[in-house]
Amino acid sequence: MAAGDRRGDPRVRRRTGSTAAGPAGSRRVRLDQPRAERRQLVRLPAYDPEAFGRLSERIARFLGTGRFIVWMTVLVTLWVLWNTVAPKALRFDEYPFIFLTLMLSLQASYAAPLILLAQNRQADRDRINLEQDRAQNERSIADTEYLTREVAALRTNLGEVATRDYLHTEINGLRSDLQDLLQALEGGGGAGGGATASRER
Repeated sequence: MAAGDRRGDPRVRRRTGSTAAGPAGSRRVRLDQPRAERRQLVRLPAYDPEAFGRLSERIARFLGTGRFIVWMTVLVTLWVLWNTVAPKALRFDEYPFIFLTLMLSLQASYAAPLILLAQNRQADRDRINLEQDRAQNERSIADTEYLTREVAALRTNLGEVATRDYLHTEINGLRSDLQDLLQALEGGGGAGGGATASRER
């Protein structure tokens, strides 16, 4: 067999250690081991997500009030009047008020993510409250079904228990039967005594 043909033999490849994935000695990715953490060239500042979320909610809540609209209107009006009526040496943002436009754009670019963050937190709270309400409703339904079964069992058991009216009725019936029996016995005794006296005569 030629040398070129022997190189193509898979047995030769196994002995030499080369595979189809790459030549022998190449670095492979181990799937059975966790990847090592890469070193960060720039460390990001650490912050508390909960505190930042509360701050964003306060800002978003303020942005949705009439007070913010009034203050924003007053600020823009004073800005425009100052840069229009004030002496030219004191003006810092003349027409077309490029700096004012930049400030408003910056405020809008920060307000939109803060509002979205506040909405996401509110959606998470609503989802948790909904899950708790669902669990509470399930417990209430289970308790109601249990109480319903207990009440039905009590009604069934009470139906089999003799009531006071039933006992009074039965006792009165027995009393009347005893009175009839006594009257019958007394009547039978009187008739027997009269027959005996007539025989003696």
